[in-house]
Amino acid sequence: MANHTNQAPPILLTIAGFDPSCGAGVAADLKTFAAHSCYGVAAVTALTVQSTQGVTAIHVTPSATLRAQLDALAADVTIAAVKIGMLGNKANAVAVAEFLDKNKFTHVVHDPVTKPTCGNAELIDAAGLKFLRDEFIKRATVITPNIPEAELLTGMEIKDVNGMRAAAQKLVEQGARAVIVTGGHLEKPTDVLCDGGEPLTFGGDHVRSENTHGSGCTFSSAIAAQLACGQQLPEAVILAKAYVTKAIEKAYAVGKGPGPLNHFYRFHQEPPARGVHEVPQHGMHPAAEPAAH
Repeated sequence: MANHTNQAPPILLTIAGFDPSCGAGVAADLKTFAAHSCYGVAAVTALTVQSTQGVTAIHVTPSATLRAQLDALAADVTIAAVKIGMLGNKANAVAVAEFLDKNKFTHVVHDPVTKPTCGNAELIDAAGLKFLRDEFIKRATVITPNIPEAELLTGMEIKDVNGMRAAAQKLVEQGARAVIVTGGHLEKPTDVLCDGGEPLTFGGDHVRSENTHGSGCTFSSAIAAQLACGQQLPEAVILAKAYVTKAIEKAYAVGKGPGPLNHFYRFHQEPPARGVHEVPQHGMHPAAEPAAH
Protein backbone atom coordinates (compact mmCIF):
# COMPACT_ATOMS: atom_id res chain seq x y z
CA MET A 1 0.00 0.00 0.00
CA ALA A 2 1.41 3.39 -1.00
CA ASN A 3 2.41 5.70 1.82
CA HIS A 4 1.37 9.29 1.09
CA THR A 5 1.40 10.49 4.70
CA ASN A 6 4.88 12.03 4.55
CA GLN A 7 5.10 15.41 2.86
CA ALA A 8 7.30 15.43 -0.23
CA PRO A 9 10.21 17.89 -0.42
CA PRO A 10 10.56 20.23 -3.43
CA ILE A 11 10.91 18.18 -6.63
CA LEU A 12 13.61 19.43 -9.00
CA LEU A 13 14.17 18.41 -12.61
CA THR A 14 17.60 18.19 -14.20
CA ILE A 15 17.88 18.14 -18.00
CA ALA A 16 21.46 17.18 -18.82
CA GLY A 17 23.85 14.51 -20.04
CA PHE A 18 24.92 11.35 -18.20
CA ASP A 19 28.53 11.08 -17.00
CA PRO A 20 29.48 7.45 -16.18
CA SER A 21 32.00 8.66 -13.59
CA CYS A 22 29.06 10.44 -11.88
CA GLY A 23 31.02 13.61 -11.18
CA ALA A 24 29.14 15.87 -13.59
CA GLY A 25 25.82 15.98 -15.48
CA VAL A 26 22.63 14.48 -14.10
CA ALA A 27 24.50 12.49 -11.43
CA ALA A 28 26.07 15.63 -9.94
CA ASP A 29 22.73 17.44 -10.16
CA LEU A 30 20.81 14.68 -8.39
CA LYS A 31 23.41 14.45 -5.62
CA THR A 32 23.28 18.23 -5.17
CA PHE A 33 19.48 18.22 -4.98
CA ALA A 34 19.57 15.47 -2.36
CA ALA A 35 22.19 17.35 -0.35
CA HIS A 36 19.75 20.28 -0.21
CA SER A 37 16.87 18.06 0.99
CA CYS A 38 15.14 18.13 -2.39
CA TYR A 39 14.02 15.22 -4.58
CA GLY A 40 15.52 15.06 -8.06
CA VAL A 41 14.15 13.69 -11.32
CA ALA A 42 16.10 13.64 -14.58
CA ALA A 43 15.70 13.77 -18.34
CA VAL A 44 18.89 12.61 -20.07
CA THR A 45 19.97 14.58 -23.15
CA ALA A 46 23.00 12.45 -24.02
CA LEU A 47 24.98 9.41 -22.97
CA THR A 48 28.65 10.32 -22.79
CA VAL A 49 31.68 8.10 -22.76
CA GLN A 50 33.87 9.69 -20.12
CA SER A 51 35.78 9.23 -16.91
CA THR A 52 37.60 11.61 -14.62
CA GLN A 53 40.21 11.79 -17.40
CA GLY A 54 37.89 13.36 -19.93
CA VAL A 55 35.11 12.91 -22.51
CA THR A 56 35.89 10.63 -25.44
CA ALA A 57 32.49 10.23 -27.14
CA ILE A 58 28.93 11.57 -26.99
CA HIS A 59 25.71 9.88 -28.06
CA VAL A 60 22.95 12.49 -28.14
CA THR A 61 19.44 11.41 -27.14
CA PRO A 62 16.96 11.68 -30.06
CA SER A 63 14.80 14.77 -29.54
CA ALA A 64 11.58 12.69 -29.66
CA THR A 65 12.87 10.54 -26.79
CA LEU A 66 13.88 13.64 -24.81
CA ARG A 67 10.41 15.13 -25.35
CA ALA A 68 8.83 11.89 -24.13
CA GLN A 69 10.98 11.91 -20.98
CA LEU A 70 10.04 15.51 -20.22
CA ASP A 71 6.33 15.05 -20.87
CA ALA A 72 6.18 11.90 -18.73
CA LEU A 73 7.77 13.69 -15.78
CA ALA A 74 5.67 16.86 -16.10
CA ALA A 75 2.48 14.77 -16.18
CA ASP A 76 3.47 12.90 -13.03
CA VAL A 77 5.11 15.32 -10.57
CA THR A 78 4.95 18.98 -9.59
CA ILE A 79 8.31 20.50 -10.51
CA ALA A 80 9.55 23.32 -8.26
CA ALA A 81 12.62 24.21 -10.33
CA VAL A 82 14.46 23.12 -13.47
CA LYS A 83 18.21 22.91 -13.97
CA ILE A 84 19.45 22.61 -17.56
CA GLY A 85 22.96 21.56 -18.54
CA MET A 86 24.27 19.90 -21.69
CA LEU A 87 21.74 19.83 -24.54
CA GLY A 88 23.80 18.15 -27.28
CA ASN A 89 22.31 19.73 -30.38
CA LYS A 90 19.77 22.23 -31.68
CA ALA A 91 16.95 19.68 -31.91
CA ASN A 92 17.20 18.97 -28.19
CA ALA A 93 17.54 22.67 -27.37
CA VAL A 94 14.33 23.37 -29.32
CA ALA A 95 12.55 20.50 -27.57
CA VAL A 96 13.50 21.85 -24.14
CA ALA A 97 12.58 25.42 -25.12
CA GLU A 98 9.11 24.27 -26.17
CA PHE A 99 8.79 22.30 -22.91
CA LEU A 100 9.62 25.44 -20.92
CA ASP A 101 7.18 27.54 -22.95
CA LYS A 102 4.42 25.00 -22.33
CA ASN A 103 4.92 24.65 -18.57
CA LYS A 104 6.01 28.12 -17.37
CA PHE A 105 8.14 26.95 -14.43
CA THR A 106 8.90 29.49 -11.70
CA HIS A 107 12.63 28.76 -11.53
CA VAL A 108 14.81 27.73 -14.49
CA VAL A 109 18.61 27.68 -14.09
CA HIS A 110 20.62 27.12 -17.26
CA ASP A 111 24.30 26.20 -17.27
CA PRO A 112 25.14 26.73 -20.98
CA VAL A 113 27.91 24.15 -21.25
CA THR A 114 29.67 23.95 -24.60
CA LYS A 115 32.89 21.98 -23.96
CA PRO A 116 34.07 19.68 -21.17
CA THR A 117 36.97 20.80 -18.99
CA CYS A 118 38.89 17.68 -20.10
CA GLY A 119 38.68 16.45 -23.69
CA ASN A 120 37.86 18.07 -27.02
CA ALA A 121 34.28 16.84 -27.44
CA GLU A 122 31.61 19.39 -28.32
CA LEU A 123 28.68 19.38 -25.89
CA ILE A 124 26.44 21.23 -28.37
CA ASP A 125 26.61 21.69 -32.15
CA ALA A 126 27.08 25.03 -33.92
CA ALA A 127 23.38 25.42 -34.75
CA GLY A 128 22.52 24.63 -31.13
CA LEU A 129 24.97 27.25 -29.84
CA LYS A 130 23.40 29.89 -32.08
CA PHE A 131 19.94 28.89 -30.82
CA LEU A 132 21.16 29.16 -27.20
CA ARG A 133 22.52 32.64 -27.85
CA ASP A 134 19.58 33.97 -29.86
CA GLU A 135 16.58 32.23 -28.27
CA PHE A 136 17.21 29.88 -25.39
CA ILE A 137 18.81 32.22 -22.84
CA LYS A 138 15.61 34.30 -22.78
CA ARG A 139 13.70 31.39 -21.28
CA ALA A 140 15.83 30.89 -18.15
CA THR A 141 15.43 32.63 -14.82
CA VAL A 142 19.23 32.79 -14.66
CA ILE A 143 22.11 31.49 -16.79
CA THR A 144 25.49 30.53 -15.29
CA PRO A 145 28.22 30.58 -17.97
CA ASN A 146 31.87 30.34 -17.00
CA ILE A 147 34.31 32.72 -18.67
CA PRO A 148 34.93 30.67 -21.88
CA GLU A 149 31.16 30.10 -22.27
CA ALA A 150 30.43 33.80 -21.73
CA GLU A 151 33.02 34.62 -24.39
CA LEU A 152 31.30 32.26 -26.86
CA LEU A 153 27.85 33.69 -26.12
CA THR A 154 28.92 37.34 -26.36
CA GLY A 155 31.88 37.31 -28.77
CA MET A 156 33.84 39.28 -26.15
CA GLU A 157 37.28 38.57 -24.72
CA ILE A 158 37.21 38.38 -20.92
CA LYS A 159 40.46 38.84 -19.02
CA ASP A 160 39.35 40.03 -15.59
CA VAL A 161 36.39 40.87 -13.33
CA ASN A 162 35.63 44.04 -15.30
CA GLY A 163 35.35 41.92 -18.44
CA MET A 164 33.03 39.55 -16.59
CA ARG A 165 30.78 42.47 -15.62
CA ALA A 166 30.69 43.74 -19.22
CA ALA A 167 29.86 40.27 -20.55
CA ALA A 168 27.10 39.75 -17.98
CA GLN A 169 25.55 43.09 -18.90
CA LYS A 170 25.76 42.24 -22.61
CA LEU A 171 24.02 38.90 -22.05
CA VAL A 172 21.19 40.74 -20.28
CA GLU A 173 20.98 43.06 -23.29
CA GLN A 174 20.79 39.94 -25.49
CA GLY A 175 17.69 38.82 -23.60
CA ALA A 176 18.85 36.93 -20.51
CA ARG A 177 16.81 37.80 -17.40
CA ALA A 178 19.76 37.29 -15.05
CA VAL A 179 23.35 36.16 -15.58
CA ILE A 180 26.04 34.79 -13.28
CA VAL A 181 29.45 34.70 -14.96
CA THR A 182 31.57 32.32 -12.92
CA GLY A 183 35.28 32.84 -12.49
CA GLY A 184 36.35 29.72 -10.63
CA HIS A 185 39.63 29.54 -12.55
CA LEU A 186 40.71 33.08 -11.65
CA GLU A 187 43.45 33.46 -9.04
CA LYS A 188 40.75 34.61 -6.62
CA PRO A 189 37.47 32.83 -7.51
CA THR A 190 34.95 35.56 -8.31
CA ASP A 191 31.42 35.40 -9.69
CA VAL A 192 29.48 38.31 -11.17
CA LEU A 193 25.68 38.54 -11.05
CA CYS A 194 23.74 40.91 -13.29
CA ASP A 195 19.96 41.10 -13.59
CA GLY A 196 19.69 44.45 -15.32
CA GLY A 197 20.81 46.62 -12.44
CA GLU A 198 24.29 47.27 -11.08
CA PRO A 199 26.29 44.02 -11.25
CA LEU A 200 27.04 42.29 -7.94
CA THR A 201 30.42 40.66 -7.31
CA PHE A 202 30.87 37.60 -5.10
CA GLY A 203 34.42 36.85 -3.98
CA GLY A 204 35.61 33.56 -2.58
CA ASP A 205 38.57 31.62 -1.28
CA HIS A 206 40.65 29.50 -3.62
CA VAL A 207 40.70 25.85 -2.58
CA ARG A 208 43.85 24.06 -3.68
CA SER A 209 42.37 20.83 -4.99
CA GLU A 210 42.43 18.91 -8.24
CA ASN A 211 39.01 17.43 -7.43
CA THR A 212 36.76 19.93 -9.18
CA HIS A 213 35.05 17.69 -11.75
CA GLY A 214 31.44 18.84 -12.07
CA SER A 215 31.82 22.05 -10.07
CA GLY A 216 29.87 24.09 -12.64
CA CYS A 217 27.01 21.57 -12.72
CA THR A 218 26.95 21.51 -8.93
CA PHE A 219 26.91 25.30 -8.62
CA SER A 220 23.93 25.77 -10.94
CA SER A 221 22.08 22.85 -9.31
CA ALA A 222 22.64 24.32 -5.86
CA ILE A 223 21.22 27.65 -7.06
CA ALA A 224 18.14 25.84 -8.40
CA ALA A 225 17.69 24.08 -5.05
CA GLN A 226 18.04 27.31 -3.09
CA LEU A 227 15.52 29.08 -5.33
CA ALA A 228 13.07 26.20 -4.96
CA CYS A 229 13.46 26.44 -1.17
CA GLY A 230 12.50 30.12 -1.18
CA GLN A 231 15.77 32.05 -1.39
CA GLN A 232 16.09 35.16 -3.54
CA LEU A 233 18.71 35.00 -6.31
CA PRO A 234 21.59 36.89 -4.58
CA GLU A 235 21.21 34.78 -1.43
CA ALA A 236 20.94 31.62 -3.54
CA VAL A 237 24.25 32.49 -5.24
CA ILE A 238 26.00 33.11 -1.90
CA LEU A 239 24.77 29.83 -0.43
CA ALA A 240 25.52 27.83 -3.59
CA LYS A 241 29.03 29.26 -3.77
CA ALA A 242 29.68 28.36 -0.13
CA TYR A 243 28.38 24.82 -0.73
CA VAL A 244 30.58 24.25 -3.80
CA THR A 245 33.66 25.64 -2.03
CA LYS A 246 33.22 23.28 0.91
CA ALA A 247 32.37 20.32 -1.37
CA ILE A 248 35.68 20.89 -3.21
CA GLU A 249 37.56 21.30 0.06
CA LYS A 250 36.14 18.00 1.37
CA ALA A 251 36.55 16.12 -1.94
CA TYR A 252 38.66 12.99 -2.26
CA ALA A 253 40.43 11.38 -5.19
CA VAL A 254 38.31 9.16 -7.45
CA GLY A 255 39.94 7.82 -10.61
CA LYS A 256 43.10 8.98 -12.35
CA GLY A 257 41.94 12.47 -13.34
CA PRO A 258 40.30 15.39 -11.50
CA GLY A 259 37.89 13.79 -9.04
CA PRO A 260 34.30 14.80 -8.26
CA LEU A 261 33.17 17.05 -5.45
CA ASN A 262 32.08 15.59 -2.13
CA HIS A 263 28.40 16.48 -2.49
CA PHE A 264 27.45 14.87 0.81
CA TYR A 265 30.15 16.33 3.05
CA ARG A 266 27.46 17.61 5.44
CA PHE A 267 26.33 14.07 6.18
CA HIS A 268 29.73 12.54 6.82
CA GLN A 269 30.08 10.76 10.15
CA GLU A 270 33.14 9.06 11.52
CA PRO A 271 32.57 5.29 11.74
CA PRO A 272 32.51 3.89 15.27
CA ALA A 273 35.74 2.41 16.57
CA ARG A 274 36.21 -1.32 15.97
CA GLY A 275 34.41 -3.37 18.57
CA VAL A 276 32.07 -0.52 19.55
CA HIS A 277 28.45 -1.09 18.56
CA GLU A 278 25.39 0.92 19.49
CA VAL A 279 22.45 -1.26 20.52
CA PRO A 280 19.02 0.26 19.90
CA GLN A 281 17.04 0.56 23.12
CA HIS A 282 13.55 0.74 21.62
CA GLY A 283 11.66 -0.98 18.84
CA MET A 284 14.00 -3.97 18.59
CA HIS A 285 13.07 -6.62 16.07
CA PRO A 286 11.51 -9.59 17.92
CA ALA A 287 14.31 -11.84 16.70
CA ALA A 288 16.79 -9.54 18.39
CA GLU A 289 15.01 -9.47 21.76
CA PRO A 290 17.03 -11.03 24.60
CA ALA A 291 15.92 -14.60 25.27
CA ALA A 292 13.95 -15.16 28.48
CA HIS A 293 15.55 -17.37 31.12
